Amino acid sequence: MRVQSLTLAVAGAALLAPPMLSDAATRGRAEPVAWREGDVRAAELLAKVRDCTQISRGRFRSDAGRPATIAVCGTRRAVFWKADMDIDCDGQPGPRCNRRTDPSFSEATAYQQSDGRYLSAERLPYIVVPAPSRTWDHDDDGVRGGSVAAVVYRGRVQYAVVGDIGPDSIIGEASYATAKGLGIRPGPNGGAPSGVTYIVFKYSQVKPIESHAAAVAVGRRLAQQFVHGG
Repeated sequence: MRVQSLTLAVAGAALLAPPMLSDAATRGRAEPVAWREGDVRAAELLAKVRDCTQISRGRFRSDAGRPATIAVCGTRRAVFWKADMDIDCDGQPGPRCNRRTDPSFSEATAYQQSDGRYLSAERLPYIVVPAPSRTWDHDDDGVRGGSVAAVVYRGRVQYAVVGDIGPDSIIGEASYATAKGLGIRPGPNGGAPSGVTYIVFKYSQVKPIESHAAAVAVGRRLAQQFVHGG
């Protein structure tokens, strides 16, 4: 990955009335990434985030050394930002994400699976949010581990969860599996330089966090509410 993620302790406070899926059938190994997910089109989601009501006190950088130009915006149901996509390969090591393939690899992610192990960037679509700061504290807007996101790129929609925390001044990062699902070149040298929209639904959560099927089910429902209700 081009941006080093920071591993932070998970807050123990419960979310306020979050939609959850906790069926035992969703537990276990993360499901493969679907190429197309849900019936809400990318154009419908992008139409709802055309205008930005900025909720961050300042702006973020896409990478270290770049100008701070990226605002976090908000609506009644979601927060969103438009940025690049750096690849987070952290978590459980695998054939594509490990110390050999990624010099910055870390076996830890900010959030953990229901079995106590760290997430798998190779298998689980997740996004990275900046560490809380004066610029923006994601927790204030109901964005926490397991919150559901719709990530949009070139006409494709990939549902994901908030799964890791990165530097407090940088935004625009997601797991290997998220990139792969969107047709973006994955891996430490992959990513997209621009054109990625991240929409995170406020006070949403899936349990267990590692169930991609749960994220898709919740994401489809919340995306429908978002495009029809704002």
